[in-house]
Amino acid sequence: MINVIASIQIKEGKVSEFLEIFKSNVPNVREEKGCIEYFPAVDIDTDLPPQALDENMVTIIEKWEDVEALKVHLVAPHMLAYREKVKDMVENLSFKVLQEG
Repeated sequence: MINVIASIQIKEGKVSEFLEIFKSNVPNVREEKGCIEYFPAVDIDTDLPPQALDENMVTIIEKWEDVEALKVHLVAPHMLAYREKVKDMVENLSFKVLQEG
């Protein structure tokens, strides 16, 4: 199993619109072969240092059976359509693919 943490920096004032589009695609992703978990998360203020809050950051938390399932996911037709819908809302994207150490 692998874990993916994707950090998506959204343009100011576009987070709600982005989340609406993203969440509409979640059922498609969860039906993909190899998807174990997939959901968006946003920062909450906990007053715990050294937490860095960013109201324009959406973090996607994913679990996949293996890297091959992730690679198929990234080119799935519904993912290509999703990326086209949000391309003008996204300022930056980074992700980590992790396995248990």
